[in-house]
Amino acid sequence: MTETFLPFCKPNVTESDIAAVADVLRSGWITTGSRAAALEDAFCSLTGARHAIAVCSATAGMHIYLTALGIGAGDEVITPSLTWVSTVNLITLLGATPVFVDVDRDNLMVSAENIRAAITPKTKLIIPVHFAGAPLDIRAIRAVAATYKIQLVEDAAHVLGSTYCGQPIGAGSDAIFSLQAIKNVTSAEGGVIVTDNDALAAQLRRLKFHGLGVDSFDRATHGRTPQAEVIEPGFKYNLPDMCAALALNQIQRLDTINGKRAELAAYYLHALRDVEEISPLSPPAWEHTHSWHLFVVRILKGSRDTFIAQMKTENIGCGLHFRAIHEQKYYREKQADFPLAHSLQNTEWNSARICSLPLFPDMTTSNVDRVVKSIKTVFCQG
Repeated sequence: MTETFLPFCKPNVTESDIAAVADVLRSGWITTGSRAAALEDAFCSLTGARHAIAVCSATAGMHIYLTALGIGAGDEVITPSLTWVSTVNLITLLGATPVFVDVDRDNLMVSAENIRAAITPKTKLIIPVHFAGAPLDIRAIRAVAATYKIQLVEDAAHVLGSTYCGQPIGAGSDAIFSLQAIKNVTSAEGGVIVTDNDALAAQLRRLKFHGLGVDSFDRATHGRTPQAEVIEPGFKYNLPDMCAALALNQIQRLDTINGKRAELAAYYLHALRDVEEISPLSPPAWEHTHSWHLFVVRILKGSRDTFIAQMKTENIGCGLHFRAIHEQKYYREKQADFPLAHSLQNTEWNSARICSLPLFPDMTTSNVDRVVKSIKTVFCQG
């Protein structure tokens, strides 16, 4: 093998990004400050939300959101099993019960109908997941939540820059975005919660910083208010400026980043049209703009894990997003505590077959050709 390793993902870091971070390091203020505040303002502008709260990870954002709602023993939280483990881990750690709903077989997202069927008197929160850059049919899901008067927060980790029926994700509903290293826009690690709820936003700001009445950086005084005191117990989940500066600089070219991803995804779809051994995800039927955070296919011949291993011998990295949570060791062994109330047939079928192919803005169509050629080689060998 003479070709260099092609990773599954590579962050799109420019010299301008590096300069933005370096400016923070030279400024004398590197923790939460003006850059984090500017990033929050940028998210409000992008989504149309009244408030944005920057945190050190989307997981931290979900933790303080669940805490603000008082999620705990006796509560049920509806969410898919085909998602990243952090949400379900937090539900479990807080003493609540995750209630898994099945996903659509071909777009891997939950429907309003499946959510409605899972609601019980114990349901306190619904957490649907936008997947791979495509948006949920969120209007229908919001209608169900409103009918049953149940709180809703969208897991928007994959969909920065995506739109649904002409509206940006995060408009009109609470949502949590991720800025983790492989995301379309990154702060290395980080996340942002958006909401229109004034009281909730104030509580989330307290919870992210020890429960104090102010942040480590006050926008008015550019320092901590001496009289700050604990309003309620909180955490240490603030986002430092040297991380925020990276995301703030990248978000200015979000359209370019997502546009390049879309071009590569379209090229993939064309190049893979005659490869019968794999099946890409289907785009949602509703009006939307896809941010192409991931390019996910299903392996229809042989073992997915074997396929990934064979692609690695071709010097190509692949990802797995995600293995179903209810099939993972802890939750599998605790099935008596987390009984499956509904069939997860589509979740389980996809969990055994999904694979994420390399996709990042610095790729070229020649890189895609190389991936597709290696896929064909692997299946010929198999």
